[in-house]
Amino acid sequence: MINARIYRSNEGLITSFTLSGHAAFDEYGKDIVCAGASAVTFGAVNAVLSLTNIEPQIDQGGEGGFLQVKLPSNLDGSVSEKVQLLLEGMVVSLQTIERDYGQYISVSDE
Repeated sequence: MINARIYRSNEGLITSFTLSGHAAFDEYGKDIVCAGASAVTFGAVNAVLSLTNIEPQIDQGGEGGFLQVKLPSNLDGSVSEKVQLLLEGMVVSLQTIERDYGQYISVSDE
């Protein structure tokens, strides 16, 4: 199972997120749950990098199955708003996948 954990500040802002595990929906190369979760998260990270010019801390597992992204804590207001909008869109997309494939992916706020 893929576990997506979204970490938030006391104000509800996303500060980091972690995806770990494998969906095991189908064999490698045919696993649509894994492909969907990967596309959503990597697309969001790429959008943050490209559209906001910030440098989050990104850690990936060598064999896949792990992605951790931590945002800088000193973002100014307008950049923070953009980052939050992009990452909240990612969360909505992950929750949509979870709604249809909940036995293969779990999304939680921490």
